[in-house]
Amino acid sequence: MNQKIRGKTFVLGDDIDTDQIIPAQHLVYSLTNDEERCFYGRFALSGVPATASGLPGGGVSFTAANSFRSEFKIIVGGKNFGCGSSREHAPAALQIAGVQTVIATSYARIFYRNAVDGGFLIPYESRENLTEVIQTGDEIEIDHDKDELRNLSRDQTFHMNPLGDVAEIVAAGGIFEYARKSGMI
Repeated sequence: MNQKIRGKTFVLGDDIDTDQIIPAQHLVYSLTNDEERCFYGRFALSGVPATASGLPGGGVSFTAANSFRSEFKIIVGGKNFGCGSSREHAPAALQIAGVQTVIATSYARIFYRNAVDGGFLIPYESRENLTEVIQTGDEIEIDHDKDELRNLSRDQTFHMNPLGDVAEIVAAGGIFEYARKSGMI
């Protein structure tokens, strides 16, 4: 796994559900067809109300109009991130949009498992509610060796819960690739 991730952050609140991450009307695209798969990136987080996204007061678009990738590599959320239905399309859509990691105070179990098992993105748990101290657009660097997040825009450092074996599973590309590389299957 890349030992550090650096990029702009997109801040969300509590209880971001899978219908906000990728609304049901956009589940018509194939995840295995490259020409269709990219649309998951275009519509990632399109279900988040404009008043609840990004900076205080909302109104920040996650993906620019007619773009399939976002400028944001890191999402910071509150509690219960990824609640709702059990679709693996949610972490896949974020990955397709260019997100490498989500940092939240807690996750819905199914989103967490889908993110790890599919090798889509790294789900870090923060030790404190970072939505109160990080803003959309802040430049962040995550050091996996130290389980540390540095907000380069505000010269702040925060510690996150260790990933444990999750890091190796995501780095391998998901649970099945990890099992193959580890000799389990």
